Order: sequence, then C-alpha cells, then structure tokens
Amino acid sequence: MKELVKKIIVWKLNILARMYLWLYKPTIIAVTGNAGKTSTKEAIAVVLGSQKRVRSGKGNLNNEFGVPLTIIGDWMDDYYEAGNTLGFWVKVLSLGFVRWFYKRDYPEVLVLEYGADHPGDIKKLARRYKPHIGVVTAVGDVPVHIEFFKDADSVAKEKANLVKVLGTNDYAILNHDDDRVLDMKHQTKSHVMTFGFEEGSTVRITDFAAMSNEEGVPLGTTFKLHQGSSFVPVTINGSLGKSQAWAAAAAAVVGIVSGINLVKISEALGHYSGPRGRLKILKGIKNSHIIDDTYNASPASTRLALEVLRDLPGVQWAPLHTCKIAVLGDMLELGEHTISAHQAIGSFAATFVDVLVCVGARAKFIAEAASDQMPQQNIYTFATSEEAKVKVQELVVERSVVLVKGSQGIRMEKIVEEIMAEPERKKDLLVRQSAKWRSK
Repeated sequence: MKELVKKIIVWKLNILARMYLWLYKPTIIAVTGNAGKTSTKEAIAVVLGSQKRVRSGKGNLNNEFGVPLTIIGDWMDDYYEAGNTLGFWVKVLSLGFVRWFYKRDYPEVLVLEYGADHPGDIKKLARRYKPHIGVVTAVGDVPVHIEFFKDADSVAKEKANLVKVLGTNDYAILNHDDDRVLDMKHQTKSHVMTFGFEEGSTVRITDFAAMSNEEGVPLGTTFKLHQGSSFVPVTINGSLGKSQAWAAAAAAVVGIVSGINLVKISEALGHYSGPRGRLKILKGIKNSHIIDDTYNASPASTRLALEVLRDLPGVQWAPLHTCKIAVLGDMLELGEHTISAHQAIGSFAATFVDVLVCVGARAKFIAEAASDQMPQQNIYTFATSEEAKVKVQELVVERSVVLVKGSQGIRMEKIVEEIMAEPERKKDLLVRQSAKWRSK
C-alpha cells in the first residue's frame, strides 16, 4: 500500500480503537522487550483468563496496525489469511464501526504486545494506548532489531517509554535479571514490581529444571515461584527454556497485582504450554525429538536455546549415534554486530553439538567459528531452508535431539516441517502456516 493510504488507515484505526476503549474501559496490560514478549503475553492471558474476560494480541500484531486491530476485535486469523491489503482494512473499519453501536461482552482485560522496529515506536503506542500495567521482559546485550538503534542502551531507552507513561496508580513490572530493564524503575512514577531468578525479585524463580522421562525424552520445564515466604511449584508441559520461567513469573506478578493468590496462579499456569515456535518440543521422524524455536532469533535467545540443547541428557540415550544436532539460521537486523554475534554463537555451539547445520548468508560466520573447535565434516552450510531441509532429514538418526532456530525471514519452520513426525498437524504446531506466509 502507498504511504498516504497507510497513514489514513492508521489514523482511522486509532480513532476507532479509542472509541472502543472509551466505551468499554478495559484494563490494558502492555508487554514489551526484545525477547519473551509473546510467551509473557500468553502466560498473562492464561493467568488472568482464569478470573476475567481477557483478549490478548495474537501472533506479532504489535505495531501501529496490530495494536488497534486487537483492541477493535479478534481479527488475527483474517489478518494472517488476507494479509495487509486495502480490502481487509476496509472490512475491519466498516464492521468495527458498526459493531461499536452494539454493546456486547467486550473483554475486561486487554493484554497487548508493543513492538519497536524504529526509535519512537514504543513512545507512540504507549501514548495512544496508555496501559495500566507495563511489563518489560528483556533487552540483552545485543538485542534483535538493533540495526535501527545505536546500541543496546538505545534500545533500552526506547523500551523505557512504556513505563514512563504510567501514572502513580499504575504498575511497572520489570525483569530483575536484566540490568537495563531493572534500571527502568528510576524512570517511572508507578509502583514497581519485579520478577526473575535473582534475590530481591518480587516473584523469584528457583529450582529450575528441564523435565525428561526415564528414557531421557524431554517433556517440559519445572520450577518454583516465590513471593515472600510463600512458594508454589509450576510445571510447563511441552516447552523448554528459562524463557518460560520468566514468562510465568511475569504473569504471576500481574496476577498478584490483579488480586489473584499464588496458588490460583500456579493452577492457572498448569494450562499454559507456551506459544508455537518458542522452544516447543515436537516428535520427529525416526523416533527423534525436535526443539522448535523457529519464531525468531537474537543472540540472547539463540544462546538460550543452545543452552537448552546442551543441558538435555541426549548423549546418554544413544552413545553410538549422532544425538545433538543444531540447525541454526541467520540472526537478522543486528547491524554492526552481525559478524561478531554469529561467530560467538558458532564458538559456543561447537563445544557440545555433534552436528551443526548453518542456513543463510550470515550463518556462514557461525560455521567458520565452529570449525575451529569441531570436525569440519560435521558442519554443513546452506543458502536457504529449502536447500537445507533434505540434508537435515538425512542427518537425523534414532533418538536425535534437533534444535531448529533462526530469524523469521529465514523460514526455519520449513525444516521442522520436513523432519516432524506429524506433518499433517503443521497448521496446529508450527509458526507461519497462514496462506500469506506459505505463499512466500
């Protein structure tokens, strides 16, 4: 669409969204950060959904189009099928305006994701749709989308705009384990509460571990959440990684602020299994197991995913076979950090993986760094996921654990589709399965 048309649509969406907020007056919970936004958003929706009517923004509808679209209605499926077309937006605006006149069971709580590709994005969204609770997940040292920012501190400054708009009766919920996020407590007038593994967190995570059965098959994640002298156990089935613990802890803080006790929060989290493409455990071909982390990639999230693969007891299952395979795609939008960030990932992966498959023009730096520490014949490079998927299928042997990770532009979910045991369920299990994405 032409720029003028886009501006008109955004202007009209903003007016209509404000009309809905004025009429229904929902509590707005906004989530931002450079990792873990979607997992946190979904965990919050599960916790609050046990007590209230909740709508959460699905997918990555986190910009000046997606946020008001979520406020107006549940348009996700239509958006991902129709795409960003003029006809779709005409439908949204016309039906949204008509429905405004017919008061219905609108959500009591909106859980929205605020994204930032460029400086000023968070500031704009936070002012247009001011939240009552702002949650900041993580920034990291080399965040995603940093190519439009000077450095990680600039990214943190942008994310801090979310808590700056909060008033004295509002709440800022911050990741205690990320120094840049924790420092935001000095930039808000609101009540500040925190979550994380470190001492001093309002809700603290302890006893974190990956769950496996007797054969070593990964099942999920378990940990405890502490609030003062009270604690509850939490089990996340079907997903791995500390990111799930952070998401659950952030959701617990939101639940506490909303008047839900820790026991009820733990019970609600039993229904949370994590979003697709975020360290999800899938059955693979040849009795293998896939860690599907194909939604997106940054240096921090890729390191985290590799740590998950490293810590699983896969070597004990099949000592005569290749058992840990890392399939890593490009990490995009890293600007001047592109080469060094990929090299760091390669050096780390080489310390424990049996086979390394690198996909994309930038991933060659992963392969080059890894070749200094592991046999060259165990490293494979491909230009695209389409080229890589057949070879990955050949490399998988019985009881392999295969991590698949990369930025969304590399389409690493195509590789997961190739090696998953139930490809007929791809629409239910994988990311980017809409007609719009699959045509690319």
